[in-house]
Amino acid sequence: MDTIAQPTAPAKDLEFNPLDPAFIADPYPFYRRLREVAPVLKTPQGFWLITRYEDVALSLRDKRFGKDFEGNMRRRYGSDRMDEPAVASLAKTMLVQDPPDHTRLRGLVTKAFTARRVADMRPRIEALVKEQLDRVADKGEMDVMRDLAHRLPVIVICDMLGIPEEHRAPFLAGSNVNGRILEPVPMTREELDQANRNTQMAGVYFNQLCELRRREPRDDLTTELVKAEEAGDKLSAEELQANIGLLFGAGHETTTNLIGNGLLALHRNPDQWERLKADPSLIPNAVEELLRYDSSVQITGRVTHAEVELGGVTIGAEQSIVALLGAANRDPAQYPDPDRLDVGREHIRPMSFGGGIHHCLGAQLARLEAELVFAALIERMPNLTLPEKDTPAWRRSFTLRGLSKLPAVWH
Repeated sequence: MDTIAQPTAPAKDLEFNPLDPAFIADPYPFYRRLREVAPVLKTPQGFWLITRYEDVALSLRDKRFGKDFEGNMRRRYGSDRMDEPAVASLAKTMLVQDPPDHTRLRGLVTKAFTARRVADMRPRIEALVKEQLDRVADKGEMDVMRDLAHRLPVIVICDMLGIPEEHRAPFLAGSNVNGRILEPVPMTREELDQANRNTQMAGVYFNQLCELRRREPRDDLTTELVKAEEAGDKLSAEELQANIGLLFGAGHETTTNLIGNGLLALHRNPDQWERLKADPSLIPNAVEELLRYDSSVQITGRVTHAEVELGGVTIGAEQSIVALLGAANRDPAQYPDPDRLDVGREHIRPMSFGGGIHHCLGAQLARLEAELVFAALIERMPNLTLPEKDTPAWRRSFTLRGLSKLPAVWH
């Protein structure tokens, strides 16, 4: 049985259309309405939307919820969905695995992201931020996304994975992250074909990288994973390739959008930008608030392993749950005046990095990169302005919320 307490059919203004340009420009009014009227809502497409902080937190941490990625894909799209190379590759990653496979895969890379390892990277990241700003400082203008927010985290994750300098140009040119696969809105055949091409191209490169590190081991993540694969029982060849691809994509995409969304939010709330300039010691807290205010990851998916009650609604087993992280981050039950940006806000625990066993491995690294970028901009370009701040160019994506460009000028 599907539900015992079924919420009423959604009113017209509760229709979930996450690729609508108006929704992409500002999803938060829709989230607010959903939280107030139907905080646990079954959509006509068959999945459940949850919006309250308490419910989202439970879905991320309670063992009655998991990923069951392959089962979920088959139930939603039919058994041939797993034949798509992009989907089959994603299925091999820790992002969508349940224990024990998730535990095994994550254990292989955890030590590269410990607080100490991340702290050790600080001087290198500071130098990289300086290098990116040096490239544009005399021009008086840049596209924040292209010249800074994308380049910096790509170089950092290339360093970590051991991608040689001479191989980096295509990665620096643009992102091909297949985030649409994770979205509850079906992909078109064209989108699937593009995702498959991206996966196959990345696969060819990451295979070559693994071969290089077999011949020339280094102190990097790829070498660590190659060693684990060679040990035989820890990692298959397909898992090796898929998880290096995941680390590359997840290692830069969310940080890129944290920097872009964050800088935009600060300039749309100029009193908060001025506050940071007056007191840069607020920057670490400001990054937490920016994560909360406009999260670069808006949703995460779960599947119920057993019957569960959320917000007075009983949901059966094998149901697809879409946890709206961006909505949870603005729940007034958790944060007073949640639609206001306040870089001094206390007790911020944003959902932006997920939670439970799938909590983002690179959360500390993303925070550090963003902190160093904002500190450098305040120090070197305090009069920076964003001419298009009122009409920003959002990417046509919902899971990964970010800008396609963000022009900036200074004098």
